[in-house]
Amino acid sequence: MRIALIQQHATLDKQENLARGLEAFDAAAANGAKLACFAELAFEPFYPQRPATPEALAAAESIPGPITKAFQERAAAHGVVVVLNLFEREGAKTYDTSPVIDADGKLLGRTRMIHITEYACFHEQGYYAPG
Repeated sequence: MRIALIQQHATLDKQENLARGLEAFDAAAANGAKLACFAELAFEPFYPQRPATPEALAAAESIPGPITKAFQERAAAHGVVVVLNLFEREGAKTYDTSPVIDADGKLLGRTRMIHITEYACFHEQGYYAPG
């Protein structure tokens, strides 16, 4: 089985990040990958380098949401499993979450960060609830 590991630098432009991610996923599929895994921070910058603000927390999206839906369609088109990493919102809580999308486009599930750290320049507890 060929596995693609995709790492990209995220900017504040989520649409640009999504477009680059889809392009990288397409390339991985074209090169024979059956599983593609995105590194953490592929679609959003590392917000916890600063204390949480309402604007930063507003960037979290639901699962399924725009990014997962785009990858569900693309995974089904290519027949490739994909693991993402997203800043997720569920209700009033936000999480560091990795959804898994099957080769048929079905959302199989998700895993959430459990151990949330807090120290200088690493303010994760203001952003992520333990999953």
